[in-house]
Amino acid sequence: MTQKVAFVINPNAGVKKKINIIDFIKTHFSKQIAYDFIVWKNKDDFDSVRDQILAGNYSIAVACGGDGTVNQVSSVVAHTNMALGIFPLGSGNGLARSNRIPLNLNKALQIIERGTIKTIDGALINDHPFFCTAGIGFDAHIANEFATSTKRGFITYFSTSVKEFFGYKPNLYKITVDGKVVETRAFLITVANAGQWGNDVYIAPEAELTDGILNVSILKEFPKTAIPMIGVKLFSKKIHTSIQLISEKGKNIDIEFSGELPIHFDGEPITAKDKLSITVMPLALKIVC
Repeated sequence: MTQKVAFVINPNAGVKKKINIIDFIKTHFSKQIAYDFIVWKNKDDFDSVRDQILAGNYSIAVACGGDGTVNQVSSVVAHTNMALGIFPLGSGNGLARSNRIPLNLNKALQIIERGTIKTIDGALINDHPFFCTAGIGFDAHIANEFATSTKRGFITYFSTSVKEFFGYKPNLYKITVDGKVVETRAFLITVANAGQWGNDVYIAPEAELTDGILNVSILKEFPKTAIPMIGVKLFSKKIHTSIQLISEKGKNIDIEFSGELPIHFDGEPITAKDKLSITVMPLALKIVC
């Protein structure tokens, strides 16, 4: 039974849907459930938001925004008695889609009202929590470029990817998965808790959110003639059948490389130097879905 809900609002989200988030929730959310609004005003300061979430005796904290907002709220809620709710306002909505949370906002609120909870895994990449995917290579490079763009949405992401593709040079990596070593030049490496990046683009179709295992998808350097087939397989949940992909599974993953490179966790870009260490966090997050 839902007790008390915190709606954590990223005021920069929802612009493309042309809604006032607070007014929409006041109009459409159940009057029988107690709730508060917590507004994340300063994108560089989440500490005050975290303090409010933890101090409010909430049963559910709802991330109202995109994948970055979902990641931040999830990181607070993980390993507590609170559950994560998602009011999906982002470009990719990877964790929402992976948990069959409707992108229709009325239906998403109904899911929160029902309060049905399951527990899923999470993971750490260099001590940063993530719950959908993390990685290094071209997708991290695009996440870094996308973060600085003034426009959002899938079209912007796609056009940025096309523009950057032809100048991108794959790097050499040493990947160790539970002791097994793979050395290759890779276009990208994704460590997946969920099967998709977002927008129903599946980089690890065999990944499961509750198996205590991370799936590692290593997309090798490939000829440009392979682009159409790789695209088809990403959207049809068949990329694991591609000869261009190396698939591994494990609980502890190290990725070694030379120098400083962009990485991402749940689409949020940062940089790392020389090495990544990724570990699974079994059944770390309760989620309303």
